Amino acid sequence: MKILGISGSASLQSSNFYLLKAIQGEIKDKHSMKIIENLSELPLFTPQRLENGVPKCVLNFKKELIHNDAIIMSTPEYTHNIPAVLKNMIEWCTHSGEFESKKIIVMTFTPYEPRGKFAMQSLLSSLKAMKANIITQFPLYRTDVTFSNREISFTEESKTLIKEAVELLE
Repeated sequence: MKILGISGSASLQSSNFYLLKAIQGEIKDKHSMKIIENLSELPLFTPQRLENGVPKCVLNFKKELIHNDAIIMSTPEYTHNIPAVLKNMIEWCTHSGEFESKKIIVMTFTPYEPRGKFAMQSLLSSLKAMKANIITQFPLYRTDVTFSNREISFTEESKTLIKEAVELLE
């Protein structure tokens, strides 16, 4: 299966990106996974820009969505919501339907409980409005992993959770 990883963070060096890299490593024997690193490069969505033609970088991103079988999305929480770059990406796809019926695992990755719950609610609402097929959703916290030199290692419990979630995509 081809899986697309999407980090909802505005930072290229975000823990959500490294979380997806760790997941990629965990599933590489069974699935291919590409991680999108550049949501911040998508221009700000406006109806006028849409009317003037979808920019090439947005079209390329949409092709990635279409050509992958499933998505693993991980986001931090910014001011009790999803980051603007993630919302912007969703807005570019609202009318064109790339998320419709797409299998998605939704995660929040934040420092500690209960952070992430508002971002999760917001993201789920947006994805449901686009008729995405949300397979499962769960929070992860920094206490569920170990960081070392920008690499993440999972606890046995979190490793099992992730593997079981990915199996639901099959």
